[in-house]
Amino acid sequence: MFHHVVLMEFTAQADQSFFNKVEEFSERIRRAAPNLHRYVFRKNIASRSDGLNYGIVGSFSTSSDHDAYQVSSLHQEMKAYMTPYIARIVVCDIDEDRP
Repeated sequence: MFHHVVLMEFTAQADQSFFNKVEEFSERIRRAAPNLHRYVFRKNIASRSDGLNYGIVGSFSTSSDHDAYQVSSLHQEMKAYMTPYIARIVVCDIDEDRP
């Protein structure tokens, strides 16, 4: 299993319309990405979030499945939409098959 975790802090311009659109992208990804087990975009409720107050967690069967998602046109479209609103981002990828 391969887990892709993205933590983000958004600019003040990220309004409800922005969050609705990101959830629409997320739903499209859930329907389209092969070998995707879970894909969630939610508010980070950790008290230690350091301002990284939203996150995406995606779990894929393999790292190759994740790699295919990364270059997919849908993911590229989502990134292009979100990038102007991202003030800060941290990515963590975990491959359970690697030590």
